Amino acid sequence: MKITAVVVTYNRKELLKRVIGCLKDISALSSVVVVNNGSTDGTGQWLDEQTGIEVITQPNVGGSGGFYTGIKHAYEAGADWIWCMDDDVFPEPDCLSELLKVALGQETAAPQPSIGILCPRRIQAGEVFVNECRRIDTSRTFASMHQGRLTADVKEPVDIEGMVFEGPLIRREVVGSIGFPNKDLFIFYDDTDYSLRAVKAGFRVVYVPDAIMQKEKFFSEDTWAEKQKKKKWKRRYQVRNSAYFNHHYGTTFGVRYIRTLTSLAGYLAAALWLTIGRRGYRWKDIGNLWAAYKDGINERLGRY
Repeated sequence: MKITAVVVTYNRKELLKRVIGCLKDISALSSVVVVNNGSTDGTGQWLDEQTGIEVITQPNVGGSGGFYTGIKHAYEAGADWIWCMDDDVFPEPDCLSELLKVALGQETAAPQPSIGILCPRRIQAGEVFVNECRRIDTSRTFASMHQGRLTADVKEPVDIEGMVFEGPLIRREVVGSIGFPNKDLFIFYDDTDYSLRAVKAGFRVVYVPDAIMQKEKFFSEDTWAEKQKKKKWKRRYQVRNSAYFNHHYGTTFGVRYIRTLTSLAGYLAAALWLTIGRRGYRWKDIGNLWAAYKDGINERLGRY
């Protein structure tokens, strides 16, 4: 059984070192592939000095482009399982074995071929960090897309439809069936898109709480305004890709065109307040958010 870990990185050299250190301690791994999205912080030089790691260097095409490249490479190299992660999560030594225990049916004494993707639990600053959900709603206009969000008290493996690209273990047959992540999303919703595609193709996506990854915490000392300023460039992708996802998968007019407007209203209000207060936003940023919504419902993707 060939298991390949795929790590996507961009300008987080010190965190990447920690991830690689964790992976080197997991003997069940057959290979480790690092996709370097054009880092400029010395990551490339450090990777050149490492042994036992496959490195793919490409321009910064976002997390979605990174996972597209990494999963494609691993699949074409014959991997039976592909373990994906960003550079800010750190698997515990038994994380992979706990995922495989469920995948291979060691708890039920029978293989589980319908399980296509298994997702670990993430711990951030000592607390369970969870935003996976049991079901993706594609029909109710004013309902949250993410239904049945998991909570910290989940104790047993549970089926989900919404996952994140922070530790999913993907069966080869899933890739063969649904292909690779949508690289044009850049960031946001590429993981939800992939998990929903897997579910629609008949595979189960399972959250495994006994498989643990530690997750880095960012911006913990920043004020709300400072956080908004730092995340400004991401908001366009968040709005656009939310609009794209709802439009692409929505089964009603309301979901396809109206649902994203409810969250957009909040972003626009925050942007207006920050613009008036001269806190890192300008008037054109408000226009950019509206343009992002229009891009999404017209399914115009790619990097901004």
